[in-house]
Amino acid sequence: MSKKHTTHALKKAQPIDDKTDWARVAAMTDTEIEHAVVSDPDTFIPDSRWFDKAQIVMPKTKEMVTLRLDPDVLKWFKHDGRGYQTRINAVLRAFVAAQEHRIR
Repeated sequence: MSKKHTTHALKKAQPIDDKTDWARVAAMTDTEIEHAVVSDPDTFIPDSRWFDKAQIVMPKTKEMVTLRLDPDVLKWFKHDGRGYQTRINAVLRAFVAAQEHRIR
């Protein structure tokens, strides 16, 4: 196995350019806000038919394992704090999905 390591650093997410006029929003009545929401074509308001078809999906139980990682890899995943194990799982899941797609 090669001793060469490949590293990749992601850039920190940049704050979005918030163009919301918060003073205008604060001045709106509840009725005006409700009208704005309903008239927005991107708004999804679930109705009773949607709830009739909705299914509760419980997360799968995870298995506890011991995993040895290179210190720099672990540091990278821990950089953003809590949830690093979830992030490691997500990367592994994406890898598995990519391999399954490649095999088919």
